Amino acid sequence: MIELPEAVSMAGQLNDAVCGKRIAGVIAVHTPHRLAWYYGEPAAYADLLDGRTVGKANAFGSMVEIKAGNADILLGEGVGIRFHEQNKPRPARHQLLLEFDDGSALSGTVQMYGGLGAFVDGELDNYYYRVAREKPSPLSSAFDEAYFDSIFSDDRVKKLSLKALLATEQRVPGLGNGVLQDILFNAKMHPKKKVDTLSDEEGGVLFQAVRDTIAAMAARGGRDTELDLFGVPGGYATILSRKTTGKPCPLCGTTIKKEAYMGGSIYYCRECQSP
Repeated sequence: MIELPEAVSMAGQLNDAVCGKRIAGVIAVHTPHRLAWYYGEPAAYADLLDGRTVGKANAFGSMVEIKAGNADILLGEGVGIRFHEQNKPRPARHQLLLEFDDGSALSGTVQMYGGLGAFVDGELDNYYYRVAREKPSPLSSAFDEAYFDSIFSDDRVKKLSLKALLATEQRVPGLGNGVLQDILFNAKMHPKKKVDTLSDEEGGVLFQAVRDTIAAMAARGGRDTELDLFGVPGGYATILSRKTTGKPCPLCGTTIKKEAYMGGSIYYCRECQSP
């Protein structure tokens, strides 16, 4: 799943690969998918986008938005976004395909679940999109320690685990369960550790781990568990992920453990990460 580091990398790649291209054809809902949802009206995508010139792409949380005249193309976290060179095969299955007048193309394919589509700029009323645009990114100066502390200030979060606090409810858009694992490893904290057990010093350590880990992931083009615009794995080598479970911890040598928790998986070192 695309999270903030991959969205940032993808936006940069899109600006290099498709910015300035003219859209010559649009195919929407080519392959039915039960867990694909669409921003705007798919039947209107062709009229909205045909003939438009692709503008700048930006990342908001785990979403990538591409400008096209007065329209926006939005691709969410569960969408595989791929660029196809001139005369190269297009994927057999996709939920959105943009053909450009130079013979290249861009496809969006929903994997497990995800949202994608197009709409007139300013007309999408979607909670996740709005929050992702409004809240500061951990890669920005606005995401400072005071802002991070405010996330903990609501009494309703005190009994939550760190996973529940940071990877749910869009408290930090783009920070999901995948990115969380290395953040907590770097902070030396267990995913099940309760918010109300954090000392002020630990809160500062966690803040720094959020900023530094996400920055490192973004700088290396995303995690090695995810694919970029060209189908290539990101350059950030994950410490805790499906690729490292069962392997020795790089710090102490203890076997990295995988466990089911909150409807997903967590990875941790029993020696290095305190509960």
